[in-house]
Amino acid sequence: MTSLNLKTNINRLVGEITIPGDKSISHRSVMFGSIAHGETRVTNFLPGDDCLSTISCFRKLGVTIEESDNELRITGKGFEGLTEPEEVLDVGNSGTTIRLIMGILAGRPFFSSLIGDESIGKRPMTRVTVPLKKMGAKMDGRKDGAFTPISIRGGRLEPIHYELPVASAQVKSALILAGLQAEGKSTIIEQAETRDHTERMILRFGGKIHKENQVITVEGGQRLKASTIHVPGDISSAAFFLVAGASIPDSEIVLKNVGLNPTRTGIIEVMEKMGANLKVVQPDGNSFEPSGDLIIKTSSLKGTIIEGELIPKLIDEIPIIALLATQAEGTTIIKDAEELKVKETNRIDTVVQELRKLGASIDATDDGMIIHGKSNLTGGTVSSHGDHRIGMMLAIAALLCTDDVKLENAEAISVSYPNFFTHLNSLI
Repeated sequence: MTSLNLKTNINRLVGEITIPGDKSISHRSVMFGSIAHGETRVTNFLPGDDCLSTISCFRKLGVTIEESDNELRITGKGFEGLTEPEEVLDVGNSGTTIRLIMGILAGRPFFSSLIGDESIGKRPMTRVTVPLKKMGAKMDGRKDGAFTPISIRGGRLEPIHYELPVASAQVKSALILAGLQAEGKSTIIEQAETRDHTERMILRFGGKIHKENQVITVEGGQRLKASTIHVPGDISSAAFFLVAGASIPDSEIVLKNVGLNPTRTGIIEVMEKMGANLKVVQPDGNSFEPSGDLIIKTSSLKGTIIEGELIPKLIDEIPIIALLATQAEGTTIIKDAEELKVKETNRIDTVVQELRKLGASIDATDDGMIIHGKSNLTGGTVSSHGDHRIGMMLAIAALLCTDDVKLENAEAISVSYPNFFTHLNSLI
């Protein structure tokens, strides 16, 4: 485990960063390239640990994937081109990999087994295994399929009509991928709109999917065709620099090529609500995955309430939003965010625990947190707890601290942003 002495007491951040590729889209580009027919080319792929786990799994399923810098060439032979793996499929730390690949493997007529790291071993899988069993897949795991390792004996699938008990893009996507292989039309009903990268990816690969008022229908038996994917920058990665630029005096940061998918822009909505000096420039209007540049300057911020349908649009950004709230005047309340408890860590408890060490006034609630600003952050020894987003949040928090800050388990950051510290140091 790596410990780092973080940079503290920074008075100014200025510069330009090209944000690395979106993690969610990078995962899906590998998956769809693997189940489509023909050669798919992916540019600006994110070579983070999570996405490399996805590549590893599909190579073990018989797919040829060539890597060069941040570009991939994937030779897909359709769902039927996947072959029984001779080894266990190890997803590492990636919840996206394990949940989505279960939807693919549920329809394949062979045996496979899935494992992950210690964090994955604690994350709930019944939200995926239960509906997939209803479709006819034979699945098992620890505690009746609740936890890894998960074994799958796939095969013929029946279509499903299913109302999601949680707002989860991962569960929705797993069922869509299974539905593509089922014999008939599947209907998936969302509680609230979640990120729609899977739906957009199906259309990009020549498939059909219908969505209206959070009701999604997909026909089985579709043949997907290879495509070309340019992955926009990850707004979840950009969020750390948006908060840094807004919070640190005399700062101005330009973030290039940031994905602006409307199901992911909750961080922009919240920052604008809090009074951030934030501009969106040069949006490209791409119907597949829109992107543009963001300019953030030092801002006078005020507390707000974050709740309801906004939560799925910023669920991964809540740790860094909590830090932002410590630098706002007044109280910020985050509600309806129970899903944070089953991420890489229990992010409610972990965020509160670690920010308190630095002097923040923050309390956990059953479904979120209450943050009192404005806090003068001091210093101390903190830990990512193996969670990449907690690690990056703490690195940004350190910039605001008056005393020394040491980050334990710093290596977790490479899961989604391998060159995070290089980019951060370029602004100082």
